[in-house]
Order: sequence, then C-alpha cells, then structure tokens
Amino acid sequence: MKKIIERYVELPRAIRKPMWRIWHWLIRKVDANGATTFLNYGYAGKSGEFDHLILEGEYEYHRYAIQLYCHTTRNHRFPGTHVLEVGCGRGGGAAFLAQTFKPSSYIGLDINSGTTAFCNRRHKVEGLRFITGDAENLPFANNLFDAVVNVESARCYPDIMRFFEEVFRVLKPGGKFLFADMIKPDDLEEMELRLASTGFKFQDKKDIRLNVLAALQSDSKNRKAEIDSKVPAFLRSSFYEFAGVEGSNRFNIFKSGEMGYWTFTLLKK
Repeated sequence: MKKIIERYVELPRAIRKPMWRIWHWLIRKVDANGATTFLNYGYAGKSGEFDHLILEGEYEYHRYAIQLYCHTTRNHRFPGTHVLEVGCGRGGGAAFLAQTFKPSSYIGLDINSGTTAFCNRRHKVEGLRFITGDAENLPFANNLFDAVVNVESARCYPDIMRFFEEVFRVLKPGGKFLFADMIKPDDLEEMELRLASTGFKFQDKKDIRLNVLAALQSDSKNRKAEIDSKVPAFLRSSFYEFAGVEGSNRFNIFKSGEMGYWTFTLLKK
C-alpha cells in the first residue's frame, strides 16, 4: 500500500479512480469521529504573512492547511461570486472559505460519494453544498462559475488535459482558475503549455515548495500523532506517506527539490 501511495500518479490510468475511492474509504473508516477535514500539505508563510488570520478551535489546529487555501485563492474576491471546488476531499477548505469569505454559493465536488455524503453531514455553512462528480466530466452548464478551486487533486486525474478543458468550459468569461499542486520541475513547462493551450491566461504563478516543506516540518508531529491514534499499525507507514510526515519519501522529495509545488491564478479571457 505504501508503494501505491508513493507512486499513485504512475499507476495505469484505468485503476487510478478505483484506487482513490478505496483510499478515501479507508480514511472514512479510520477517522470515525470525522475530525480530519483537511488533507493537503499546508503552507507556512513568511514572517507576518498571516498575522491577520485569526483562527479558533479546529481551524487553528488546521492552520497550515487553511493557509494553503488562503494563499491559493488570494487573487479572488469571494463576496457575490459563485465558486466550484473540484476534488474537495473532506471539505475543510470549502467550509472555511465559504464561512469566512461568504461567496453567494460554493459547491464542493468529489468523485467519492461516501466522501461527499460525509461533507454534507459534517459542514453546515450557508451557501455551501457538496456533490459527487467527475473532474473530467463536470456536471455543470457552460459559463457558470466565477472561480474554480483545485488544491492537490489534479495530479491524480487520469486525463489532466480534459480536466483543464472542463474548468475552462464552466468558468464565466473573466473567471479565475485557482490551482495548487505538486509538480516535478521537469514537468512544469509541459504543465504550463497545457494550461495555455486550453486558453488560460496566466495572472500569477508562485513556487511555494519551501513554504510547503516548512509547513510539513512544523505540522509533522501533529500529523504523526493523529495517525498513530487512529490507524492500525500495519497501515501507518502508508498514512505517513500520504500525510508527508517528516522522514517519509514524500517529505524527502520536497526537501531535495525532486518534487516542486506551485500555485497558479489563471484567467478565462
């Protein structure tokens, strides 16, 4: 299982979606109390960058994960807009953004029906709802959303180009694609060419590998303790890898620079 988590994006395309459903089923099983609502690696800002961000309770516990959402969406003004998040996972980011920045509507979409059912039970925020759907065949009309958010999800899709085309289709003219993911440095140029060929214009791009690495270093103790308290011993190494705890292969490739991490703000002109 650990090797599958390490090399997920290298698996044959036909089995990626079934394997992802199985993994999220495992997460639901071990997280019986529903406390784990964020699954991203997090973002540690420069000194003072997030001094304005006052968080309480579970949001403070998930500070680094929330900061990644805030950084990724920094170029969008939420009030009065309609937002879609593709690959919303367990919904923590969607709930935080909807509650804090108050868009007119926020839809979280995920391929796992069990996960979206969990999200609808767990997160009660005005204007927020979760639906099941496929990132490569979005169940929405053209020109519907002011922004599409995608955090650490696109790398798992069998056909990422098809996903980019679907995002472009459902965005309104002038809408923004707010995209964050791990990308190998050698693959960055190809990723940017794919985005440009879809029709997106680049408004902003940031290399945040060191910010992600710093977040993992700071949060590693909490992540490991949570895994140790919930996950059977024979599965822990797989969950350590998934969570990027210090010493995992995922942590080490961020540290070495073998794996990068970028955020993009892209415009549909």
